[in-house]
Amino acid sequence: MKKLLLCADDFGLSPAIDRGVLALDAARRLSAVSCIVNAPAWAADASALVASSVDCGLHFNLTEGRPLSPRLAGLWPLLPSLPRLIALAHLGRLPEAAVADELACQLAAFKAAAGMPPQHLDGHQHVQHLPGVRQAVLAAAARMPGLRLRDTGHVDPPGWWLKGGLIAGTGGRALSRKLHSRGLAQNRILLGVYDFGDRPYRALMQGWLQRLPADGALIFCHPGAAAATGEAAPDDPIAAARLRGCAVARLREMDSLMSPQFTTELAAAGVSLRMSSSG
Repeated sequence: MKKLLLCADDFGLSPAIDRGVLALDAARRLSAVSCIVNAPAWAADASALVASSVDCGLHFNLTEGRPLSPRLAGLWPLLPSLPRLIALAHLGRLPEAAVADELACQLAAFKAAAGMPPQHLDGHQHVQHLPGVRQAVLAAAARMPGLRLRDTGHVDPPGWWLKGGLIAGTGGRALSRKLHSRGLAQNRILLGVYDFGDRPYRALMQGWLQRLPADGALIFCHPGAAAATGEAAPDDPIAAARLRGCAVARLREMDSLMSPQFTTELAAAGVSLRMSSSG
């Protein structure tokens, strides 16, 4: 059986997202969860997550909300958009010391709410591999033995080659070389890339499972539940892709992953879901 590591990203971004992730974890449909700790729901929902057996990691965020570190907040009261961050990184204009401080603050916020350090580290919108960011990430990993890092240098995005190429080319391959030279990589292949559009998620997942190499791979996903009445929701550009209970449920990540067909399709593809990223 090929081993699949399935990681849900963006825990902490909203109560609705957290409910969806926790429901999938309770159904044993996830291997790992990556958490945004400068987001509104993190502190309230962290204890419910760490009480489970799923691996919990930091989803280092430099593109949504406000910084946690006073040093970076003095420069960026609001975090920049991803295109601006990429441009600054490749122009060599990132405030690298302030970025390193922000990572330290987010790691500390994770530990304060979870009661333990993260088991893995990756980046919201793959920021962990950008020049000026990956140096801080690698330095943090050197101080935290056993911390696993997401490798974005070998992306397999059937049908979405441009997006996959951008992920690898903006720094994924450079980070991958560093990870493998230091024995830090969490995954050899990364799957889960698409445009969050109208193609049914179940069909996408079937394609990824068929492309899973013999030694397994990591698929990242973005599930969530529908927002409760009166519940404030973030300005989430991929809400329609993640939410359960929407008009066209077959398109949504949550419904696909929770469905009985998901386990059937795993078995048909000769794939076993790893119940933790270390197992």
